[in-house]
Amino acid sequence: MTEGKIVVGVDVGTSKIVTLIAKVDESVNVLGVSEVSSNGVKRGQIVDIEEAVSAINTSLEGAERMAGYSASHIIASIGGNHIESQNSRGVVAVAQPEGEIRETDLTRVIDAAKAVSLPSSREIIHVLPRSYIVDGQEGIKDPIGMTGVRLEVDTHIISAGSTSIRNMEKAFSEVGVDVDSIVSSGYASSLSVLSETEKELGVVLVDIGAGTTDICIYVEGSVAYSSVLPIGARHITNDLAIGLRISLESAEKIKLFLSNPVKKPVRVEESILGETKKTEKPDEVDLSSLNLPEELVKVSQKTLVDGIIRPRLNEIFTMVGLEIKKSGYAGQTPSGLVVTGGGARTIGITEAAKRMLAMPVRVGFPTNIKGIIDEIQDNPSFSTVIGLATYGQGVEAESSMPFGFSMPKIPGVGSLGSLKFGKYISKGLSFFKSFLP
Repeated sequence: MTEGKIVVGVDVGTSKIVTLIAKVDESVNVLGVSEVSSNGVKRGQIVDIEEAVSAINTSLEGAERMAGYSASHIIASIGGNHIESQNSRGVVAVAQPEGEIRETDLTRVIDAAKAVSLPSSREIIHVLPRSYIVDGQEGIKDPIGMTGVRLEVDTHIISAGSTSIRNMEKAFSEVGVDVDSIVSSGYASSLSVLSETEKELGVVLVDIGAGTTDICIYVEGSVAYSSVLPIGARHITNDLAIGLRISLESAEKIKLFLSNPVKKPVRVEESILGETKKTEKPDEVDLSSLNLPEELVKVSQKTLVDGIIRPRLNEIFTMVGLEIKKSGYAGQTPSGLVVTGGGARTIGITEAAKRMLAMPVRVGFPTNIKGIIDEIQDNPSFSTVIGLATYGQGVEAESSMPFGFSMPKIPGVGSLGSLKFGKYISKGLSFFKSFLP
């Protein structure tokens, strides 16, 4: 495994926790993946550390068994409506006037852009450079090697609540792994789903999870706006459960059943003038194959789709539309809307988005992947975890260093790695215990 680098991504979501182990080079080569139901997480945030640790551990062990690799460093996603963003500009004088701009100048100008006023309860998780300006010349993507006196950078800063970050670090600490980076879920999804052309033209990514909806707007190739809405696909399940008076588990089964390719409509025999004729009732959905405990067998598709699911989708995309308007980039996204996440599998979602937002819409699936991808390639709910692996490719240089010693990283990317000997000792003890009778 000399080529490529092993990256372990853990997507901590409201409904599921997914761990992916991949070798990343030009593409993401999936070695192991494990998905478990999420416990102790609500609306993207950890609310019960013990339950979350148990779920993360189960997911991590499943992926490790499949890949034959023991994880010590991971990259985790963070969600929840505590995530906020802002744009900031940094200005510095080039260290060697009339000389070439170097890596150190980039680091200094990004540090200058990071110097924004934030409450003590918030921490910066991303400083994403949008474009550089050298002596008044705008639109420069990479100024290293150029000559100039004054260097400026426009950045997009994403911050998260300190409490959520600490809780996540605590959970992974108890599992026994180091968190190298924490990545916003929406930004991670955009890395695996969007094409370079879409980013350059301008595009809106909407990642609909179970408890939250992440929005990420790209303009001229870089992130210009990001936010999180406290509404998701779980709300559609709740609506179905209330409307049909059934349990949440049964409602989730019906929602996924409807989202699969349409089955043949129920055929009923009618006697007309003594002749038996077969007619079709396209409105009736046969649920007998689901074996629901409530013994619900047939239900009207019009009632389900038009009466229950569509109004909630309309509400979600109305809120997305308001966020796009609030961002100020409404007219700068000709590539339209890309919907991903588990909620993107909901029946009628593209039609609802087109109707409410009047822009091109497509469902986004993870791209540029190979290896064990049977359950991943056509499933938008794996977009975030594939994005974490993609993010890990160019992010950290310390995963091969012993005892978590950190090395410098690319500008704009934070590191949460530190000296954590205790975790390695616990890993070693558990390894030796496995040989004991």
